[in-house]
Amino acid sequence: MEKTQTIRYQECSMTELGEADRRLMKSAIEATESAYAPYSNFHVGAAVLLGSGEVVTGSNQENMAYPSGLCAERTALFAASAQHPGMVIKALAVVGRNPEGRLVAASPCGACRQVMSEYEQRQGEKIRVLTYFSDDKILIFDGVDSLLPFVFTM
Repeated sequence: MEKTQTIRYQECSMTELGEADRRLMKSAIEATESAYAPYSNFHVGAAVLLGSGEVVTGSNQENMAYPSGLCAERTALFAASAQHPGMVIKALAVVGRNPEGRLVAASPCGACRQVMSEYEQRQGEKIRVLTYFSDDKILIFDGVDSLLPFVFTM
C-alpha cells in the first residue's frame, strides 16, 4: 500500500517575522561568527529560544578526529539544557555561512533532528524550527516531526 507524507511549513522573509523570531534568527546569524570550521569552512549558527524569553546560541565545532565535532544545533540545545535545566525550549533557528561569508541554507542533520525530537518528547511540547533558506527566505516548521516524520522512540 502506497501512502503519502505531507510536510507542512511556512515561508516568509526576515522582515515578515515577528520580533521574537527575527531576534532569534539574528542571534543564529551572529553565532556563525564563533564557529570553529577549519575543515569544512562552512559556519553554522543556531539559537534556542527558551520559555523565559532568553536566547542561548551555539555554533558548529569541528575536530580533525571526525566525528568528534558537534553541530551548532546540538551545541545550542545542550548548552541551553545544561545552563537552564527543565526550561521549555520554544524555538530553534539555524543558519549557514559559506566559505565566501554569504548566508546559505542550513537544515539540521539527522542526528540533530533526533536530539530535537527527544527534547520535544521530554518537555511534552513541540519546538518551532526556523531555517534560513535563501535570499531572505525563512522556512518555519511547527515541530520536529515535519523534519523527521518517523522519529526513533523507546
